[in-house]
Amino acid sequence: MGTWDTGHFDNDAAVDFSADLDEVTVERRPEIVRAALLRAVGGDGGDGGDVTGGPLDGEAGAVAVAAAALVAEQCPGGPPVESVYGPEEPLPRLPGELRELALLALERVSVAGSEVRDRWVKADGEDGAWHQGIAELRAALTAAISGPGAGD
Repeated sequence: MGTWDTGHFDNDAAVDFSADLDEVTVERRPEIVRAALLRAVGGDGGDGGDVTGGPLDGEAGAVAVAAAALVAEQCPGGPPVESVYGPEEPLPRLPGELRELALLALERVSVAGSEVRDRWVKADGEDGAWHQGIAELRAALTAAISGPGAGD
């Protein structure tokens, strides 16, 4: 998987995910986001493993981060997706329950043994820009889950 920067969409897998979103109808886009998150937490029976299972592969992890960024962007005060590699077509309002799923996916991506996390630890340590971006997504999702209007 080619990676060229620390942004949530700055890798081949996330770019492919963005293209997949742009190729489907607006009504199907939430399904694609949900599937990416489920793959990371092991909810689809695919190679993403499960929360307590084996290591998460790099492609599934990178796509989960991109999907979580799209969910977090729609949270109150969520960080905007500011990447030329993100989806070109607008997303509809994503279901509120994707917030918890996105948070679970980020937890799975962030544990030792996750291929994408381990690559970033080797590249720029535990406190580098990639890890800070993940922390920002987690904060937005956590605040939206526990804050007023959390069920929105």
